[in-house]
Amino acid sequence: MATSSSSLTTLHSRFLSPTPSSPYMAALPRRRRAGARYPRIRAIDLDQNTIVAISVGVVSIAVGIGVPVFYETQIDNAAKRDNTQPCFPCSGSGAQVCRFCSGKGIVTVVLGAGETEESQCVNCEGIGSLTCTTCQGTGIQPRYLDRREFKDDD
Repeated sequence: MATSSSSLTTLHSRFLSPTPSSPYMAALPRRRRAGARYPRIRAIDLDQNTIVAISVGVVSIAVGIGVPVFYETQIDNAAKRDNTQPCFPCSGSGAQVCRFCSGKGIVTVVLGAGETEESQCVNCEGIGSLTCTTCQGTGIQPRYLDRREFKDDD
């Protein structure tokens, strides 16, 4: 299939810039809007609710990323420091007094007509104290971010 150079000059397209000497351009009238060189791009009309919704979305994404990053950096910084603060509920002993028997190990129950019955405390099993649930028996106050971790000792 042979192509000649004369067939290329007859190709007309709006995307190709024709030469001013072509016969096609001489036949077309020039229509150009006054003062407009390029097509105008109109701005999107946004109402106040749309702007607020977009702003809330952007802030939510920023907070959703920022909060976990903040917590992770705080955990890393806390791991570098020594924690020597004694536990507040047990005063650093690692044990708390049993609430049922008040540390006696025996529970007294009044049955009626002046009768009483004493039995071993079912909460502390007669010991009178329990392992501190705040420090897990270490006697050292855990940091705030360390309390998030659930430890199942059952």
